[in-house]
Amino acid sequence: MKIVEKCRWAVMAQKWTQTIRIWWGQYTAYRINFFLQVIGPVLVFFFVKFSLWTEIYKGMGATPENPITIGGFTLDGMLQYHGWILVFSMLTQGNANFDLSTDIRLGKISTYLIYPFNFWEYHTAGFLAFQTLEWPVAFFTGSVLTIFNVIHCPSVLTLMGLLMLAMFISVLQFALQFLSGLVAFWLEETWVLRVLLNITTTFLSGAVIPLDLFPEALRAVLAYSPFPYMVYYPVKVAMGQLSLEPQVFLILTAWTLVFAALNVLVWRRGLRLYTGAGM
Repeated sequence: MKIVEKCRWAVMAQKWTQTIRIWWGQYTAYRINFFLQVIGPVLVFFFVKFSLWTEIYKGMGATPENPITIGGFTLDGMLQYHGWILVFSMLTQGNANFDLSTDIRLGKISTYLIYPFNFWEYHTAGFLAFQTLEWPVAFFTGSVLTIFNVIHCPSVLTLMGLLMLAMFISVLQFALQFLSGLVAFWLEETWVLRVLLNITTTFLSGAVIPLDLFPEALRAVLAYSPFPYMVYYPVKVAMGQLSLEPQVFLILTAWTLVFAALNVLVWRRGLRLYTGAGM
């Protein structure tokens, strides 16, 4: 029995490894497209915010001799905040829902229903492949920002905790994006939903403006949601303004389980409506 069990695990490991390699090939087949997909949106967003906040502080008369604070942030602090957002966006952004919704809309999931490697395993392997390619880019970006003194590297212990936190956040992001992709069972096009989800997540997570500038009542409500822990909290930890608390991992795990349960429910209901249209 032990030999059979070991063989089963070996086959499963090989199955996952080969599928991840297939996804690597798909992602890197068009390198410029992959580069723009990973770097383009977050980098453009960073420079827009960099220019915007610089002009805001200059318009208020901020100078090195007369630093002005907005929500407790000086200009250097605000730029460091958004520099860390750039790094964490690269570490935690997923790439699941577009291919997922396309597979459903074009009827491609019929293949996965008869393959030994099912639908969610295939897309989870794609997510893992994307993350392994994305993390080196994030490390390079963080190194460049550190060299130019935009961000300051925390202690090794804090950095290790942040990397672990980034893993939890990326899994949560994947579960949320997977859920939005499954809506393709009911909608012909899901890009509007994806855009709305991205805008909502970006704004409520503090990626546009720090949550310190939000009304107190709204911050109190957001504390019960996963959004502050996706960007604002890890960035404040990286800046040394908050400590890394163990309960944050429990909160992220709880929300991930909630979205995973919803994924299972929506998947099962969607399969009842699935007709293989587009094949």
